[in-house]
Amino acid sequence: METFDAVRTVLAVREYQDKPIPPETVRRIAEAAHLTASSMNAQPWHFIFVQDRETLRKIAEVNTHGPFVAQAPLAVVVAYDSDSRFGVSDVSRAVQSMILTAWSEGVGSTWSGWSWLQAINPIVGLPAGKTVLAIVPFGYPVRARKGTRKSRKPFDEVISGEKFGRPLR
Repeated sequence: METFDAVRTVLAVREYQDKPIPPETVRRIAEAAHLTASSMNAQPWHFIFVQDRETLRKIAEVNTHGPFVAQAPLAVVVAYDSDSRFGVSDVSRAVQSMILTAWSEGVGSTWSGWSWLQAINPIVGLPAGKTVLAIVPFGYPVRARKGTRKSRKPFDEVISGEKFGRPLR
C-alpha cells in the first residue's frame, strides 16, 4: 500500500479477530517505531510489545479508556523518558508510524489511553524515569474497514495557505 493510501484509508479499529499477527509483521511495526525521526535524534522512547493474553488483560483492566486491548493479539506500551522536553511529540510520531505500517499490512489499531497510566509500569516492568503515554493495540479487524469514507470537516475550514483563512492553492 502506498503511504498516502494508508493515510487516506486508516481508521480506528477496536474489535479484533482472534488471529495472531505474523512475527515478520510485528517486527515491521517495531521497526517503524525504531526508525521514526525524533527531536535532536534523542529517541527518548521505549516500546514494549505485549502478546501474552494475561498481560494484555491486566493492561486492559488499568487502562479505563481501552478495555478492548484485552481482545487484541498485540498491544504496544508506548513510553518516553520522563525528563524529555520532546518526549510526547516524539513518541506520538512513532505511534503514527506504527499505525500506518500496520494498516498497510491489513492490521488495524487505535490510540488507547493518555498519560495517567502509571499502573501499567509494574505490569510490564517499566523502570522509574519512564512515563507511559499510550497503549496501542493491534489486530486484524473483525469487520472490513477499507473504502469507508472518513467524516472530516471541509478542507478549507482546516487548511489555509500563507495566512489563516486563505485557501491553499
